[in-house]
Amino acid sequence: MKCNELFTKIGELYPKYLDVWERLCLIESPTDFKAGIDEASAYLASLGEKFGCRVERYPQSVAGDVVTITLNPDATEAPFILSGHLDTVHPVGLFGTPPVRRDDTHIYGPGVVDCKGGVVAALCAMEALSQVSFHRRPVKLILQTDEEGGSARSGGETIRYIMESAKGAIAFLNLEGHNPGWACLLRKGIATFTFTVRGIAAHAASCATDGASAICEAAHKIIRLEEFKDENGLTCSCGVIEGGTTPNTVPAFCVFRANVRFATQEQLSYIRRFVKELASESTVKGTVTTVEETGGRPAMEYAKRNEDLLCRLNEIYEENGLPVLLPADRRLGGSDAAYITLAGVPCIDSLGVEGKHIHSKDEKALLLSLLSAAKRLAVAVYGM
Repeated sequence: MKCNELFTKIGELYPKYLDVWERLCLIESPTDFKAGIDEASAYLASLGEKFGCRVERYPQSVAGDVVTITLNPDATEAPFILSGHLDTVHPVGLFGTPPVRRDDTHIYGPGVVDCKGGVVAALCAMEALSQVSFHRRPVKLILQTDEEGGSARSGGETIRYIMESAKGAIAFLNLEGHNPGWACLLRKGIATFTFTVRGIAAHAASCATDGASAICEAAHKIIRLEEFKDENGLTCSCGVIEGGTTPNTVPAFCVFRANVRFATQEQLSYIRRFVKELASESTVKGTVTTVEETGGRPAMEYAKRNEDLLCRLNEIYEENGLPVLLPADRRLGGSDAAYITLAGVPCIDSLGVEGKHIHSKDEKALLLSLLSAAKRLAVAVYGM
């Protein structure tokens, strides 16, 4: 199998999709800005319709609508799925006006790597496939809309829809940022715990004899939680805390949130037991603590079907002169690929574009990585 014609088409489409990339990122779309996300998905959908794709929309009242763009919707073989998210973590206006710029080598702006660049590469690959008359199986591009918030904004509806849509697929490639030469088969999961500490208010002058400080009790618990710092296992960061009323009042109330990363379901079970026990204990007499698990996503654990998919893709890449991919070390951030793996669908993560400084004002992507990503995705579809 040689894909020279396919690669030629991608090369011809590359300048067009550089402009698409910039235009898409100019549409600012933080997770809580439904109008921006829906505008971004509508823009991509209109491009897909121009080369014959069918567009389906899964409406949401609060989150952005999930959109699926399908090439060859009536083909009978098992579908091949590409998926990425359009929501970003950046508030509108953070990057200035205009929010996107590019030079001879890079594009800069919100979501250029995470994850709009990968989505654009996928659409480019799909248009190239249409131009070489690839009709064997459906190729779906699913646009997720509240990934950055762990699908909390939709109450989990978006990821459940994607998992249902993925059933029966021959492969699912997730379009998070790509680390050159590596494929992601393992990711940590995330669990967020909200602790509510109640104490006894008193005048600060009599704190030695009266009152019970909720903030002091929270501090003891935070120190215990922050001891989890195993990159290969459990880590914890307590990033939000609020409590108290005035400096001269012993605080009767404190809330803090702990973000835990875990590598296996066994570790998740352990930390759930730990935080429950931690909440039941009181170092400061007179305080009472409750804890609630208020968010998260599963870990992407090892699955042989994912490793088998990577082996098959590497055979295809080698046949066509593309670099083979090695399994990467475990990624510490969460991803929708974990849910797809749990659903039993062969899945590889992080096959989007290359870049740096995601989730920051310095986010940038390498322009030429759009070309390599589109080739990597297109030849994977064509060769399966």
